[in-house]
Amino acid sequence: MTTPRLVINLSKISENARRLIKLLGSRGISVSAVTKATMGLPSVAHILVEAGVSSLADSRLENIQTILQAGIKAPITLIRSPKIDQAAQVVRDTTMSLNTELEVISALSKAAKISGQNHDVLLMVELGDLREGIMPCDLEEFVSQTLLFPNITLKGIGANLACRCGISPDDTNMSELSNIADKIEATFGPVLPIISGGNSSNLNWALGSKDIGRINNLRIGEAILLGCEPLHRLPIKGLHTDAITLVAEVIESKLKPSKPWGKAAEAAFGVTNPPCDIGPVFQSILAMGHMDTDPEGLTPPSGINIIGASSDHLIIRADQGYLPIGTEICFQINYSSLIRAMASPFVSKQTIAASLNFVDRGNSLQCDQLCWPCVN
Repeated sequence: MTTPRLVINLSKISENARRLIKLLGSRGISVSAVTKATMGLPSVAHILVEAGVSSLADSRLENIQTILQAGIKAPITLIRSPKIDQAAQVVRDTTMSLNTELEVISALSKAAKISGQNHDVLLMVELGDLREGIMPCDLEEFVSQTLLFPNITLKGIGANLACRCGISPDDTNMSELSNIADKIEATFGPVLPIISGGNSSNLNWALGSKDIGRINNLRIGEAILLGCEPLHRLPIKGLHTDAITLVAEVIESKLKPSKPWGKAAEAAFGVTNPPCDIGPVFQSILAMGHMDTDPEGLTPPSGINIIGASSDHLIIRADQGYLPIGTEICFQINYSSLIRAMASPFVSKQTIAASLNFVDRGNSLQCDQLCWPCVN
């Protein structure tokens, strides 16, 4: 099979989505499934809709078009503030968009009026992570103006944390969002049916807090796809952490000195720490590098160590020593590695509809993928 390749297990993603929908639903929180990390892959979007998410969400109109062209029917939210020149397309292709600028909402209003449509907006509030969001002190005036735009419906407010500065969702900032919603509706009436608290980083708070206030929606991507929470990259109990894996192939395997020689300067991707001299070692090179994924986000199988990377090569060392040419190594990946691999035209995408079958190979049960360590 072609390498490098992402192996996307649709049944495991579906099981993750269903579990989170059930857990969050018990607290009155709906799930908007974020598809951006899979580039709007229709097979993934389809199983998320089947799993029962309230809507799909993506930051790129190109991904949303991919979903629509596949004939998938679901409410779709654009989760990055629209560019003004995309207003007509946003109105045509999405149900709702997240917004922070009146100028952009004005453009959406004009586009919606021309097309005879209505467009929903959700206003994002800044709660400390310093990415997108209206400052809380400015929100009342912002709401007042938004309610005046024709063909625009204010659907709620939301926040985003942990993406830029790592500020964690907690009782303090989530209570602030609920209180802001109460103040807005005390002035303007019941205009905020959706209070979207954030992303996968909200899960620990949402499932553990005694009082979630008015938060009734989360935008979940990483937890569904990778089975972990973003704050500490820890697995979420009951979820699959191997729903998506990355496979690469050995193209060189040689005994070499462990210590480089010659005058050292910056490497291709900046300054590197020189390797320790441990004598001659078998090192293997995989046909995958920075152009394909984020090497720092890869977790190799037991017995394999990543020792370096360049644009096209990943250098590894195996405890067993020599790895035959053509050996396929299967890595678990983090969110950074996933989005880079999905966006890379050099990485093929293989979807499988069910969990891997396990077969008896001698003394142990091993999966039927012909990659390390299953062929050893």
